[in-house]
Amino acid sequence: MSAIFNAREVFEIAEQIERNGARFYRRAAELTAAWPAAREVMLRLAEMEDSHERLFRDMKEEYAPPPEGEEVLPDPDCQALAYLQEMADAQVFSNREDLAARLSDAVSLDEIYVIAIGFEKDAILYFTTIRKLVPNELGRNRIDM
Repeated sequence: MSAIFNAREVFEIAEQIERNGARFYRRAAELTAAWPAAREVMLRLAEMEDSHERLFRDMKEEYAPPPEGEEVLPDPDCQALAYLQEMADAQVFSNREDLAARLSDAVSLDEIYVIAIGFEKDAILYFTTIRKLVPNELGRNRIDM
């Protein structure tokens, strides 16, 4: 049986993805100081990630956790959220990967853009995939938004 998640869990992970993205773009901005226009783009992208994090936090708050002792779906070992977190960490703006190492002082502007585009594509793939695991009654429409 495949895992089923609720929108609150997805939004919690989304917040982390956005924090990781903002950190990446701020590091990229440091490394693009020689290119003012590129630096400005990186800072704007970091701000967008911050904005997305706030949006996901607000959306998550719309979904109260189930009452104490009552679960939406059986998950006695709390593995569903851990599974989601592992997917996000492994694929999207990974916490395990040292972003500073990926963005060394020798990295080119083109390489920064390629890495950033790859991460954004991974984020889209993540949400496209995970939305299929959230039933309509548990908030799929909010994930679609």
